[in-house]
Amino acid sequence: MAALPQAKPEDIGLDPARLDVAYGLLEKGTRAESRVFSGAALLVGRHGKSVAPRFFGRQGPEADAEPLRRDAMFLLASISKPITYMAGLLLVERGLLNLSDLVTRYIPDFAAHHKEETRVHHLYTHTSGMPDMLTNNIDLRARHAPLEDFIRGAIRDTVPLFRPGTNLSYQSMGTLVVAEIIQRITGMSIGDFLRREIFEPLGLEATALGSRGLPRERLVRVDLPKVQVGKSYSWNSSFWQELGSPWGGAFSSPEDLGVFAQLMLNGGRLGETRLFSPSTVSSATRNQLDYLLELSEPLRRTQPWGLGWKLNHVGGNRAFSELLSQQTFGHGGATGTMLWIAPELDGFCVLLTTFNRWDYLLRISNAVVAAFV
Repeated sequence: MAALPQAKPEDIGLDPARLDVAYGLLEKGTRAESRVFSGAALLVGRHGKSVAPRFFGRQGPEADAEPLRRDAMFLLASISKPITYMAGLLLVERGLLNLSDLVTRYIPDFAAHHKEETRVHHLYTHTSGMPDMLTNNIDLRARHAPLEDFIRGAIRDTVPLFRPGTNLSYQSMGTLVVAEIIQRITGMSIGDFLRREIFEPLGLEATALGSRGLPRERLVRVDLPKVQVGKSYSWNSSFWQELGSPWGGAFSSPEDLGVFAQLMLNGGRLGETRLFSPSTVSSATRNQLDYLLELSEPLRRTQPWGLGWKLNHVGGNRAFSELLSQQTFGHGGATGTMLWIAPELDGFCVLLTTFNRWDYLLRISNAVVAAFV
């Protein structure tokens, strides 16, 4: 299993007592009488090393669920997005894809419903006008549709909410279209491409897009929202776990995700393995909305996005931390996951839980930031 070298908190500039505040919040959050989520894990890293990961709670929400395994693999939800987007940037580096190209250059049918002005860059920055989900999303999930049906709907059926580049609206379907561009250029499935080009070179044996081939006993079962309880397509169903949706279907462990975070901190290199150029990482993690002149100034200033990476929305209700600057980049997920990477601290935080209580995650994250001394 891939993992960064481990160190004591004080040896990498982390205050153990302050870090214990975060651990205490996680212990309290998984306690039966005050439960916020059934399971959680925290990994904090700095200067190329990490503190040993800590695990809390249980493997699932059931009353008799087993304690959370030390080799548990969490559903990352939308942390899957920047991983998919970085895969596309590999093709940019190889001269196979231009972010400034119209999407129709790679997918001619995408022109349906007046999407012919959409550029790849718009898909990366959530400025395409595409909807977050398909109008028949629930129907597709209920009949256990293959990923190809979701792709077909994203290309042919989506109606843009606004002209590309003029507004911002978070869009999972934009991520799916980028995944399809990757598939058409490479002739590989997005899952296979991620495995061959990112996961295997980094030695990430506990990471995959979709759960096929992963030991089911290691998969953490999330606390389902009421609308999913009893449904055959819930996040805990075999259908959803195996679908491998590029916008939300990746699984990983805290240690594996820490390796990916360190890769980004290092400008695309880890040890002798270089996946991305420093220029690619720099471009992916700076505010790309500054280049979209038809966006309003408040949007560019307060909701910055890189290329698939969210920059810390300081002052917003979805900040990674109220103690970090906009240089910090990362992503969150609807199952209660958070990853942030802070170049100014030379550190990162992997916070994986099983329920999306962002206000509680924010409290934990603030405590983690306070431990950097």
